[in-house]
Amino acid sequence: MKLLNTAVRIFRRDLHSVGIIGAPFSKGQPRDGVQLGPDVIREAGLVKKLEGQGCVVKDYGNLIFEDVSNDEPIGRTKQPRVVGLANKQVADAVQRVKNDGHTCVMLGGDHSLAIGSIHGHAAYRPELSVVWVDAHADINTPLTSPTGNIHGQPMSYLIRELCTKIPVLPNFSWIKPCIAAQDVVYIGLRDVDPEEHHILKHLGIKTFCMTEVDSLGIAKVMEQMCDHIFSKIKKPIHLSYDIDALDPSVAPATGTPVIGGLTYREGIYITEYVCQTGLLSAVDVVEVNPKQAKREEEARFTANVAVDLVLGCFGRVREGSHAADYKIPDP
Repeated sequence: MKLLNTAVRIFRRDLHSVGIIGAPFSKGQPRDGVQLGPDVIREAGLVKKLEGQGCVVKDYGNLIFEDVSNDEPIGRTKQPRVVGLANKQVADAVQRVKNDGHTCVMLGGDHSLAIGSIHGHAAYRPELSVVWVDAHADINTPLTSPTGNIHGQPMSYLIRELCTKIPVLPNFSWIKPCIAAQDVVYIGLRDVDPEEHHILKHLGIKTFCMTEVDSLGIAKVMEQMCDHIFSKIKKPIHLSYDIDALDPSVAPATGTPVIGGLTYREGIYITEYVCQTGLLSAVDVVEVNPKQAKREEEARFTANVAVDLVLGCFGRVREGSHAADYKIPDP
């Protein structure tokens, strides 16, 4: 009981201190529109709703990213210079938000931005646990990636055990691997490349694919996640949440949707459970792309779900929420 009370006190402290960074960046992948994610999430009422549930919120606005001319591929890896430069900006911004005493919320943009977000977080808190909620493992190296898109590679730059597998890339020299494989947990996987399967198995990374979510149930998945990441020492949690972890019926406006994903309730439960640990220290919400929506309602629907994910991270109680209203109209 004493431990529970301590966790609640930590949670209450973090609840009232949220720092938001917008990262309108799309160059880690080929689809236009994901750079609009931060603004559509804000327009869905993020700040007002956070304040409505008791949080003190500081919105740091959107980062402004420089373009890079002649950003030719290095091997298969596309646009490395602009992605490396953008992630350095994100890392510096996240570290600044953490130094200011906030739980950081980074709104993407594509998932390549997690390189900077986690790196900046680790610069402030060197020992982190990472909970990666995604349909994809995003752990290809530049040498294994079938597409060369860096949004499918961010974890490979961050995990210490993979440092010898990463070639030299322009504007990436600032990155120092900062996460141990044993401190990473994946939830929601269902579209993993063969090379990624090999990496995950070789490193012994804890994964919960959708088959395991179905067989265990999301509550058991989250219990086992905590048993794993807290088996030795309780470290701050960095939650990196790709909206495509959710089923396309729940979040259709995203660039790489994969059927068979998390339900709305499962997706929100993850954020609520992480919140209740009292150890959430930073959150990424990425890959909301309104231009991938077939209708305006789909874009608005996806942005509303993204807001609810963030609210779940900071203590929202679902009783009386508008979740039941989230149904995409028939065409």
